[in-house]
Amino acid sequence: MAELVDIAGHPTWVEDRGGPGEPLLLLHGGLSNSDDLLRSIGPGLSERFRVVAFDRRGHGYTADTDAEFHYADMATETVRVLEDVIGGPAHLVGWSDGGIVGLLVALRRPELVSKLVVIGTNYHYNGTVPFEMDQDSPIAQELGKAYIERSPDGPEHLEVVFGKSVAMFTSEPELTTTDIAHITQPVLVMVGDDDVVTLPHTLSLYEALPQGQLAVIPGASHGLPLEQPEVVTGLIANFLAAEEPPRTFMPVRRAKPAEG
Repeated sequence: MAELVDIAGHPTWVEDRGGPGEPLLLLHGGLSNSDDLLRSIGPGLSERFRVVAFDRRGHGYTADTDAEFHYADMATETVRVLEDVIGGPAHLVGWSDGGIVGLLVALRRPELVSKLVVIGTNYHYNGTVPFEMDQDSPIAQELGKAYIERSPDGPEHLEVVFGKSVAMFTSEPELTTTDIAHITQPVLVMVGDDDVVTLPHTLSLYEALPQGQLAVIPGASHGLPLEQPEVVTGLIANFLAAEEPPRTFMPVRRAKPAEG
């Protein structure tokens, strides 16, 4: 069921698909919308979890305001959805910007995050390869088309949202591996082997997490959830269902420290 919900005084598009298991909150990418994840990995996850998604301010079906975009504000929105819609902790699955938001929520309100999955996610803005992001690029054209089809602000507002997004992408986030080390929940880090988030940056994210797991998906780009939804869904479902810490035959990174 999709509806507009008052989140911190702002009408926010939320879809609660229900489901048989624990709550799972999908967090969409930047300049994107929840439909991308609900249509790709949503169906498979709904078989096992109560899947909820929402469009952040200025994205999808949720109107914008005059305020600039900041990841900290997006994390505040997410916390309110967890509190007011879900009513407590949930698993978070964030793609791209959604993953950044998930990291921030885990740091700010760890009691609201059961397990966390981040897909194609950077913790610092310098963790991505340089790429063309102007309104004439093919990806911007595709994102713009999806925005115009959904936004209550009208097609003329696309340029405003695009400008605010690019300003944020090029200056945020600014987390460090020291910050990341404070995330104590189990975290699955997923990335395509040809992602705009660099593999060294992704590896540093994984290595900084006390309970991190890493999946590099071959033949995939930053569009991993759309390109290989069955693979992504399977990995997420297995990760969320598994006991912690993982029991492996030859642990190295997860080996218990020697006593004495």
